Amino acid sequence: MKSINILVVEDDQAINHLIASTLKKSGYIVYTAFDGEEALLKYKERAYHMILLDIMIPKIDGIEVMRRIRGESIVPIIILSAKDEEIDKIIGLRMGADDYMTKPFSTAELLARVDATIRRSFHFHKNETLKEENITYGDIFLDLNNYYVVKNEENISLTKKEFEILKLFLKNPNRVFTKEQIFKYVWEEEYMHDENTLMVHIRRLRKKIEKDPSKPKMITTVWGIGYKLGEIKHV
Repeated sequence: MKSINILVVEDDQAINHLIASTLKKSGYIVYTAFDGEEALLKYKERAYHMILLDIMIPKIDGIEVMRRIRGESIVPIIILSAKDEEIDKIIGLRMGADDYMTKPFSTAELLARVDATIRRSFHFHKNETLKEENITYGDIFLDLNNYYVVKNEENISLTKKEFEILKLFLKNPNRVFTKEQIFKYVWEEEYMHDENTLMVHIRRLRKKIEKDPSKPKMITTVWGIGYKLGEIKHV
């Protein structure tokens, strides 16, 4: 089974810990956040396969958190809410939630909903015809909608910037990118001659995707210019 990352966003510490403990016992890798700001920060740190999101959270409410995530990803989201009015459920689902659970709920029901949603998500990606937003290169599979990477049947946890760098190279396999161009595309800002920042991200990415990071084959250095995608003879 692939490693599956789940982000639990719930401000009630007891409920948060109970949910996290339940999911961990079932083999999921769990990360937690207790308010909207922390949730968005955690979301940007790595790829997730599911988000459990309480609506009534401080700093940034759950609806706004979901709106921002939906602006760039279709990662499955299950809403957790004390509100059981039909209109609240309709709004949540129309905003992009995949499921809606009303508190209080049993851990058994929660786990069943999570398992079912994860199965649907993996079934969809396994059986859908490969589209341009999904990229396969050698033993790497990149899902641009759900922001996850699979290498040799195992999920690779990348930060947002690492993911964007890899995506840039995979979508442009024959192009050499200068440091200035990578900054423009990934950081969306002008290059400030901060080579260390880019080198650190490239080094970390190589550690995660290269067989031998000291002799990279996927992301290669073009001396005096920048970087490019290496040539993979087998697909």
